[in-house]
Amino acid sequence: MPEGPELHLASRFVNEACRGLVFGGCVEKSPISRNPEVPFESSAYCISSSARGKELRLTLSPLPGAQPPRGPLALVFRFGMSGSFQLAAQDALPAHAHLRFYTAPPGPRLALCFVDIRRFGRWDLGGEWQPGRGPCVLLEYERFRENVLRNLADKVFDQPICEALLDQRFFNGIGNYLRAEILYRLRIPPFEKARKVLEALQQRRPSPELTLSQKIRAKLRNPDLLELCHSVPKEVVQLGGKGYGPESGEEDFAAFRAWLRCYGMPGMSSLRDRRGRTIWFQGASPTRRNPREHGRGLSTGWRTLCFQARPLPGHVGHGEALQSKVKPSSLRGPASNRTQRSPQSPRREKGGGDQQPQATADPEGSRLTPHPWRMRGWQPLSGRASLFVSTLFLCHALGPGAWAAHWKQLGAAGGWVPLALWLFLAQLCF
Repeated sequence: MPEGPELHLASRFVNEACRGLVFGGCVEKSPISRNPEVPFESSAYCISSSARGKELRLTLSPLPGAQPPRGPLALVFRFGMSGSFQLAAQDALPAHAHLRFYTAPPGPRLALCFVDIRRFGRWDLGGEWQPGRGPCVLLEYERFRENVLRNLADKVFDQPICEALLDQRFFNGIGNYLRAEILYRLRIPPFEKARKVLEALQQRRPSPELTLSQKIRAKLRNPDLLELCHSVPKEVVQLGGKGYGPESGEEDFAAFRAWLRCYGMPGMSSLRDRRGRTIWFQGASPTRRNPREHGRGLSTGWRTLCFQARPLPGHVGHGEALQSKVKPSSLRGPASNRTQRSPQSPRREKGGGDQQPQATADPEGSRLTPHPWRMRGWQPLSGRASLFVSTLFLCHALGPGAWAAHWKQLGAAGGWVPLALWLFLAQLCF
C-alpha cells in the first residue's frame, strides 16, 4: 500500500516526466471509475505536482494564449491500495488507467495515467488537502513533532503504539511497513501504550553545553521515535525505484526489499489488528488473558488480546533489556502458511479449557479465529436444548405406565397428533 515515501516518489516522477511536455484537450476518465469527472479542457497546459503525507496534488496550469481562457485546476489524489502514475504512449495505455492526461500535437501522443488496479484510489477537485490530516512527517518535521507532543491527552494515545502510529491526524505519511521498521529499530514493544512511549520524549532535552554539531551527532546516534518517523521515510525516498526508477518490473523494488529489516521478513511475528492490517514485530506473540480481567488490549474484531505491561525506561538501552526478556519468534516468513503456538501460550490438554489463539506468519491468512464458544469458556444450554432435556426429564418422571396411558389418549384423538407433537419438539430442539 502506498505510504508517504511512495507519494513523494510519485510526485517527483510526475515533475520529471512532465518537464517540457505540453498537454492539451480534455481529461479522460475511465467509465468504470466512481471518482468525479474532471471538467478541464485547454489547448495547451502543463502539469506539476507536490505531495504532503499520503496525498498528492496535481496542478493543471494553462499556458499563455491557450483556448479557452481559464484558470488553473488542482486535484488531490489519495492512492488507496495500489495507485500510481505512469507515462505511456497513447496506443499502449496500461490497464486500469482510470484518469488520462494527453499531450498536445505535434509529436508522438503520450498520456500521463493514474493507474489503480484495486480501485481504492480517490481524487478530489479543488486542490485542498484533506482536513484533519496532521503535518507531513517528511516535509514538516518540527510542526509534526509539536503536534504529537502537544496532544498526548488525546484518546488515540490510549491505544498501543503500533495502532497510534497509523492515525493520520498525528502521523501523516506513516503506514504499515514504516511503523514496523521504526518500532523494530528502537526495540519498542509494539503493544506498549502509546502515551507511555511518547511522554518520555517531552522531558528529553539536549544539554545546553553541547555544541550544534554535538547535538546533531547525538540525534543521529540515538534518535527517538518521532525523529525516526522523519528519517526512515527519507531513507525510502532516497532509495528511489518502487515503480518510478530506471529498472522495470520487480527489479525496481530490489533495493527496497534489501532495505527492509522487519516487515515481512523471516523470523518475525505477525498479528492482525481489528481493521485487518498485519502488524510485523520481533519477539513472541502476546498471550490472551481472561477477558474479564482488566488490562490493556489490542482489539482484533470481536476478539480482545491483552498484553503484559513492560517498563519503558527510555529508548536508549531498552533494546538490550527487551531482548533478554523476549525470545525471538520461531515463526517462519511470509512464504510459509504454517502456524505455531506462541511460547507464552502453553498447549492445553484435551478438555483443559479454552484453545489459545495462534499467530501465523502468512500476511494474507494470519487471523486469530478460535471458535467464539471456546473464547467464552463453558456455556449454559441453549433454550432449545433446555426444552429437549426438560421433555426427557418429564417422560422419566411420569414413568413408563403413565406415559403409555398418556400416549394412548393422544392417539385416540388422531394418529397425526403424536407425530405432529414430536415434529414440533424436534424443530424446537434442533
